[in-house]
Amino acid sequence: MPRQIRRKSYSSIYHCMLRGINQQDIFYEEKDYLKFQDIIRKTKKNYLYQLYSYVLMPNHIHLEIKDENQKVSQIIHCIGTSYANYFNKKYKRKGHLFESRFLSKNVENIPYMLNLVRYIHQNPLKAGINEMENYRWSSFFEYFKSEDISKEDKIVDTQEVLEIFLPKKEETKKAFLEFNKKNWKFYESSELLEYEMKNRLTDEEVIYFIKEEIGIYNIQDIQKYNNDYRNELIRKIIKIKGVTQVQVARILGLTVRVIQNSLYQKNR
Repeated sequence: MPRQIRRKSYSSIYHCMLRGINQQDIFYEEKDYLKFQDIIRKTKKNYLYQLYSYVLMPNHIHLEIKDENQKVSQIIHCIGTSYANYFNKKYKRKGHLFESRFLSKNVENIPYMLNLVRYIHQNPLKAGINEMENYRWSSFFEYFKSEDISKEDKIVDTQEVLEIFLPKKEETKKAFLEFNKKNWKFYESSELLEYEMKNRLTDEEVIYFIKEEIGIYNIQDIQKYNNDYRNELIRKIIKIKGVTQVQVARILGLTVRVIQNSLYQKNR
């Protein structure tokens, strides 16, 4: 199957998520978080998008972006590439930092937008890392501790979100705080990106399946098999729930086109 084209959001709002490859950590120390925030500031100046909410977790990132220029793919690619280059240079590593292509979902109405803000802010709490108000690396910190942040350092566009609640500033923040702290089941929905991410397999899990279930112990040997047998194996691997075409191509040392062709030949 060819790569699916991202459908444009009518509201121009997107929920985007990046996760470390094989679920590895992508932030090791405070300077890493600060660097990522700086990259967001720079891309906002270059692409002129708005950021309604975000959270930087140890091994993944959520961003709620409003991009009226419909360049969200370019924005996330720029953010991811810039940070990966920084991270690889700093920690003397090579290769991909993030899992394949980033995930995104369109946010088409105000209830979804507000629920998403709350869901993103509750990530540290849900992960057992910290209370929302004490977690420095999310937009919650900027919504409620803006006096501790200089104008130049701010990266979140809070006004549009807060204006949905109440017109008076103090009442607005109180209502917004109560909203963010409510218990809710939105994060259990299968429509959320993190649900999709949690159901993806790591490379190690896919390799284990290939060895134990299919019986191929030298993965690279698959490149040497005749096309018919190789394509049959690829189709078996692709059937595994939680596996992506890009991931299979990476593990087998093949191109994505080869993986797609094996599926196409079966469906002809």
